[in-house]
Amino acid sequence: MDLRIFTEPQQGASYDDLLAVAQATETLGFDGFFRSDHYLRMGEGDGLPGPTDAWTTLAGLARETSRIRLGTLVSSVTYRYPGVLAIQVAQVDQMAGGRVELGLGTGWFAAEHAAYGIPFPAKRFGMLEEQLEVLTGLWSTPVGQTFGFEGEHYTLADSPALPKPVQAAGLGGGAGVPVIVGGNGAKRTPALAARFANEYNAAFPEIDAIPGLFAGVGRACEAIGRDPRTLTTSAALVLAVGADEAEFSRRAAAIGREPAELREHGIAGTVSEAVDRLGALAEMGAERVYLQVLDLGDLEHLDLVAREIMPRLG
Repeated sequence: MDLRIFTEPQQGASYDDLLAVAQATETLGFDGFFRSDHYLRMGEGDGLPGPTDAWTTLAGLARETSRIRLGTLVSSVTYRYPGVLAIQVAQVDQMAGGRVELGLGTGWFAAEHAAYGIPFPAKRFGMLEEQLEVLTGLWSTPVGQTFGFEGEHYTLADSPALPKPVQAAGLGGGAGVPVIVGGNGAKRTPALAARFANEYNAAFPEIDAIPGLFAGVGRACEAIGRDPRTLTTSAALVLAVGADEAEFSRRAAAIGREPAELREHGIAGTVSEAVDRLGALAEMGAERVYLQVLDLGDLEHLDLVAREIMPRLG
């Protein structure tokens, strides 16, 4: 099972904070470092020193790491035109030597759009579908040819479709970074994942809902003639683990969560509890788990997982 570290910098983190976590992620043997793509703190607090842009951050980390996968979980279609996003992601993939992945979603946090003057249409699923078509189309267009698209939300004419990512992760085997589509909807999200994605992510679901979510995206693949085994299945869950009960309780308090609630919804509790939860997720079909780390100053937390949990996973 791949374990990736997933951060929420909008809650209050500088680039240097993220760099420290990303470099620890790499040193300790995790598979990847991912971050949310938000511009406003959620809940109480001042969010100092203020938001960091996801793709600017990842560009910096691309040059200051060498092994781990890097990406968003997830970028919002409301923030960037798809042609611009295609250029940004391809460039960061070049800077990283082919280690970038793009998680893309509809966006949901209206307050951050109001705070920074970003339009927030009531209906955004059509935007997501068109952005996926444009992004994958631009990347997969052979060099020397042009790409065009005319949709309800976006129109591109005679695009040179450059630059190209380093990776050839397009579903047809052409240029493209791995695309992650996530969400817990029953119909439209699985259908988009089956058409466009390398990975389907169940985002903070109820644990007992995970098998049904994976089965649903598998059926969506079969409906269009795609082998479900070509789509990686993953889950994102909060992380709070301690070497003993006291340490776990301290970590729960540090992120303002109740121990019982964390145990119910996340990778939480003692080391043995975390190992059992991850094992259960693997049995449910999760090939990859994103560990949501909310206290970015607690690098000992990551060290505990690397030393005591990762070696015990099958």
